[in-house]
Amino acid sequence: MFYELARPFLFHLDPEVAHDLALPAFKRFGRFGAGALIGLPGKPIAGAPVEAMGLTFPNAVGLAAGLDKNGEFIDVLAKFGFGFIEVGTVTPRPQPGNPRPRLFRIPEAQALVNRMGFNNHGVDAFVANVKAARFDGVLGINIGKNFDTPIERAADDYVACLDRVYALASYITVNISSPNTKNLRTLQGGDELGPLLARIARARDRQARATRRRVPLAVKIAPDLDDAAIAAIAGTLLEHEVDAVIATNTTLSRDGVAGLRHADEQGGLSGAPLRARSTAVISRLAKALGGKLPVIGVGGILSAADAQEKLDAGARLVQVYTGLIYRGPGLVREIVAALARETPRARRRKARA
Repeated sequence: MFYELARPFLFHLDPEVAHDLALPAFKRFGRFGAGALIGLPGKPIAGAPVEAMGLTFPNAVGLAAGLDKNGEFIDVLAKFGFGFIEVGTVTPRPQPGNPRPRLFRIPEAQALVNRMGFNNHGVDAFVANVKAARFDGVLGINIGKNFDTPIERAADDYVACLDRVYALASYITVNISSPNTKNLRTLQGGDELGPLLARIARARDRQARATRRRVPLAVKIAPDLDDAAIAAIAGTLLEHEVDAVIATNTTLSRDGVAGLRHADEQGGLSGAPLRARSTAVISRLAKALGGKLPVIGVGGILSAADAQEKLDAGARLVQVYTGLIYRGPGLVREIVAALARETPRARRRKARA
């Protein structure tokens, strides 16, 4: 209810200004114990628990990376009821990202276009924020490279971030799919992805030996991939013992928004127009992986039916971001409740089959 009342005001503001106001406001309400008054559950919503990556998720609905780039709002986001939270993308050094304006709403299509460019305060500030958080649930940390690091040295940045966040993460996501850092998506290619993952896996193994704790690795991929690229990525992920794949990031396509205001802005498109494209990638990826590692589905989830579609396509978990902007925190409760109802029905259908 609170978000439904606040959304018209927020949508009159520049999207990034609204973002910069909304999260601190939720944080203030949460700090004074008023979370229940504004519709926040206060803890993970009880649902159907999910086992993936050697972790237990209280429910299947997570927050996608990008909303809390600096790990400043972990505790208040935990009150939304998510089964897991992913923060970042964080880079080794602070960087301002691309010039403003860089975030655009397309309300008619329930979509966003962003060209943020991994704006963040750097890994040192990020680590301090995460250490200060009280959250003890499943926390994913999404890592990237600085914009001015040559692509041939990208692995240096990923390893530097991994080393700094390793002790704090439930899992670590390697973001190689943002369209807003020059040449980043080339790291998904066959000649680049294998050596990159080999280097990151060696760093993870070194940390695992030192800490006696193996943190799972996930890789986040783009939706703008053909079948051959998806199959090649699946094989490389299995070869290097990656623990999960997140599908997908934003798209460069403008299907579903052509002719609408802001549709021609540069950047990645998210929200409802991405749904079908993302689901198609999940389906192809799940078939290529043959159940050997879990897929986390993200892209265009604005309802419980959208989330179920991702699971039916082969995802084991889902994440939301743009849907949260348009629907508010109530979306999390809606999806978790629907998936909890669906699970017994699915079991009965399987028993009858």
